[in-house]
Amino acid sequence: MKNIIFLAPPAAGKGTLSEMLVEKYGYGHISTGDLLREEVKAGTPLGKEAEGLMKAGKYVPDDLIIKLISNRITKPDCENGYILDGFPRTLPQAEKYDELLKELGKDLGVVIFIEIDKQMAIERACSRITCPKCGRIFNKYSNEMKPKVEGVCDDCGTELTQRADDNEETFIKRFDEYMEKTMPLYDYYKEKGVLETIKAHSSKYDTFNEAVAILEK
Repeated sequence: MKNIIFLAPPAAGKGTLSEMLVEKYGYGHISTGDLLREEVKAGTPLGKEAEGLMKAGKYVPDDLIIKLISNRITKPDCENGYILDGFPRTLPQAEKYDELLKELGKDLGVVIFIEIDKQMAIERACSRITCPKCGRIFNKYSNEMKPKVEGVCDDCGTELTQRADDNEETFIKRFDEYMEKTMPLYDYYKEKGVLETIKAHSSKYDTFNEAVAILEK
C-alpha cells in the first residue's frame, strides 16, 4: 500500500477519511498531536523534553517531531503503509521528512490534497460536535455524521461538546492561516510528481471513493 500524506484545510474531513482508510486497508494512522501526548503520558525521554517545552509555552522543534515520526513509522502496524495526519506542516519539515525516508529506505508514497470550498468548510466547522473522551467527530446537521442519540457519542456514550474555536470568525482565521502557511507544500509535492487532488464532497463516501481510486490505480 502507498503511504499517505494528507494536505487538507480545516474541516475538509481528513480525520474521517483517515478512519475509513484505516478500516479498509489496515493503515497505521499517525497524528503528531497524538504522538506527543502519548510520549508525554508514557514519560519517555522525548516526552519529557516535549512536555518541558510545551509548559514553557515554546514550540516543539522539528528535530524532535522527526524523532517521534521516525520511532512511529518503524513500528509493525506501519510496515504495510501509514497515514501521516498533521505532518508535515512546513517546507522545512517536508525536507527533513525526505531525509528521514532516505535514511530508513522508505518510500514517500502519495500526497493527497483535499480540496474544499471555503463556505462549505465554515458550515461544517460551525456545526461540528466532538466527543471529549474518545475524540470522535460528529456533525449535528449531517445525516451521515450526526449521532444516533442527539448530543451523545455513539461509541462511548459521553456528552458531546463543541470546540470553542468552531465559530465563524475564529474558523476563517484558521482556514486562511492554513492556506498561507501550508499551501507551499502543495507546490513542493506537485514538483515531485506525487501530488493528487480529491474533493471534499457533501457525502464522505464520495470523497472516500476518490481516495480509493488513487490508491488502487
